[in-house]
Amino acid sequence: MRKAFPVALAVAICAVGACSSPTPEERAARAKESSFKAQESIARERLKLVDQYRDCVIAADEDLMKIEACDTYLKAAEALK
Repeated sequence: MRKAFPVALAVAICAVGACSSPTPEERAARAKESSFKAQESIARERLKLVDQYRDCVIAADEDLMKIEACDTYLKAAEALK
């Protein structure tokens, strides 16, 4: 009886561990969700940079040197594509 208890305990732990591990489908779904969140974050950052570019161009008025300086925002947004 004493030898059977540790064996039964080990089998029970393994069974619980096998039930709690995610299936390949669950792992794929989590990876896909994580990918979507990353894409959303990049899209938000691009929009933020485009807004900064627009605001910078508006503030630059007709000054070409300032408008050229604003291009850094646009280039950064394009780099995130």
